Amino acid sequence: MDVNAAVAAAAAIVGVLTGVIAMLAFRWSERDQKRPTRTSLHTDLVLPPGVDTVLSVLRSSAVVLDEGDGVVKASSAAYALGLVRGGKLAVEPMLQMARDTRRDGEIRQVELDLPRRGTGRGEALAVSARVAPLGSRLVLLLVEDLTEARRIEAVRRDFVANVSHELKTPVGALSLLSEAVMDASDDPEAVQRFAGRMQIEATRLTNLVQELIDLSRVQNDDPLEDAEPVRVDELIAEAVDRCRHQAGAKQITMAASIQEPEGDSAGGAGGTRAGAAGLHVWGNRGQLAAALGNLVENAVNYSPARTRVGIAVRRVGGPGGDMIELAVTDQGIGISEKDRERVFERFYRVDPARSRATGGTGLGLAIVKHVVASHGGEVTVWSAEGQGSTFTLRLPEAGAARDRAQQHPGLVVEAGTTESSPYEPLPAPEVLP
Repeated sequence: MDVNAAVAAAAAIVGVLTGVIAMLAFRWSERDQKRPTRTSLHTDLVLPPGVDTVLSVLRSSAVVLDEGDGVVKASSAAYALGLVRGGKLAVEPMLQMARDTRRDGEIRQVELDLPRRGTGRGEALAVSARVAPLGSRLVLLLVEDLTEARRIEAVRRDFVANVSHELKTPVGALSLLSEAVMDASDDPEAVQRFAGRMQIEATRLTNLVQELIDLSRVQNDDPLEDAEPVRVDELIAEAVDRCRHQAGAKQITMAASIQEPEGDSAGGAGGTRAGAAGLHVWGNRGQLAAALGNLVENAVNYSPARTRVGIAVRRVGGPGGDMIELAVTDQGIGISEKDRERVFERFYRVDPARSRATGGTGLGLAIVKHVVASHGGEVTVWSAEGQGSTFTLRLPEAGAARDRAQQHPGLVVEAGTTESSPYEPLPAPEVLP
């Protein structure tokens, strides 16, 4: 009996101990679950109330540093710019600013150029960094990307400088010619000669001002607000008629052809012409006519006498629907490889001396680029020195463009230049005898 009693007592004690241990383990588990984690300490307890929400909606890249320069909070933009790596602020000048601000409590701001992450071309990111104390122990760093703003400002400065230079040339010429007219008032032949030169310079000045107005309009206006189906054959006829006088003076033949895709019902010469009348693009008629007219005018101006300028049209397939391709080919001086990438820049001229002789302003191709881009198309160039050039416009066909504009309002595909067209360029015709 004594043995049985002892066993029973021992079992009771073991049971009591097991229950106590289980209860303590349960309590400890609950306490451990309620204990704040390292992440929550940084976000919920360390950051002042509401700061986390404010930082999440800021456009600037935001980084919060603790007393040991550890990153308490960083926005996704800060990681994208490469400011934070491995939980540390990776930009030494900003880190030093944060330490100085933590020491004296003063707000600091500086502009820096940072290496662009992931590129080996040495391009720099222009940023503005502002550091301020956040509470008694934290420091807030706000970084604003100024790269695009600086690029736009540089473009604006270059544009103003170029406009000033271009306007100064004809204005100065008019001033000198007017003095020459006054000095030669008793010489009718000299007056007539100088007056003719004044008329040429005045025309050049008028053309420059008009193209500046046109460029500003195509950059600021939305051509699809007043869009309509525009017949391609009418655009070609208008462009040819615009340059008929210049072409006739140089005995340049202008020829247009329409290429229907294989499998179309229209066949033969008559069918081709019928198909041409059925091709439409969707957009602003005036802007499209100006863009095609600029290409044809350039082809005539840069082609030698007794040659041919060709305008070819065809319908091609595209990922978003059928496209209308208009290619203007000349037998001119051609464009070198280094100039090909810059021909669409404002005021850029492949041959400045020839541009002065032809009265070119250097804005025609820039206008073409912006018109095509605002219509959801692209412009490409193929050229070889001494063989001529082919400028190709690819615009959405009327139905596809209208549907795309209705489904995706405000859609714009940026135009660009390529060294070779993705489509086979038109062969340069033989020089006419």
